[in-house]
Amino acid sequence: MNLLAIFIILNVFNVIIQTGKSIITLKGSPVAAALANAVAYGLYTIVLIYMTCDLPIWEKAVIVAICNLVGVYVVKVIEVKSRKDKLWKIELTSNFDDKEFDKLMNAKELPYLKVPTSKEDVFVYSIFCKTKEESAEVKKIAKSYKAKYFIIESKD
Repeated sequence: MNLLAIFIILNVFNVIIQTGKSIITLKGSPVAAALANAVAYGLYTIVLIYMTCDLPIWEKAVIVAICNLVGVYVVKVIEVKSRKDKLWKIELTSNFDDKEFDKLMNAKELPYLKVPTSKEDVFVYSIFCKTKEESAEVKKIAKSYKAKYFIIESKD
C-alpha cells in the first residue's frame, strides 16, 4: 500500500478511536476508560511516526482536518442514535381550567396524575414523558398556560 493511503487510513482510525475514547472516558466504567485510552494512545504513537513521513505538510494538514471533520461527526451521530431515551417527569401547578388541560394531555396520549390541592381550583399535575420531544411539547403547553413547572430526569 502506498504511503498516502496508509496515512489516510491511520488518521481515520485515530480520529474514530480518539473520539470514542473521549466519550467512554466520560460515560464509561473505569475499566472501559482505561482500555479505551490504552488503545487510543497505542495507535496514536503509530500515527505520530507517520506524521514524519515524506508527504507535504499541507497534504498532511488537509488529510488530518478532513479525517477529524468526518470521523468526529460519524462517531457523534452513532452516539446520539444509540442513546436511549429516559423517562421525564414534569410537575406543574395549574390555576386554569383543568378540563381543557386534561383534554390536551389525553389528545397527546401522555400519561399523567392529577392531584387536587387544598385550594379548590388548583391542581398539581405529574406528567410522564418517554422522549425529549414529548417533554418539549409539555413545556410548550405549560408555558402557554403560564404554569409553573419543573422537570426531573429518571436515572437508568
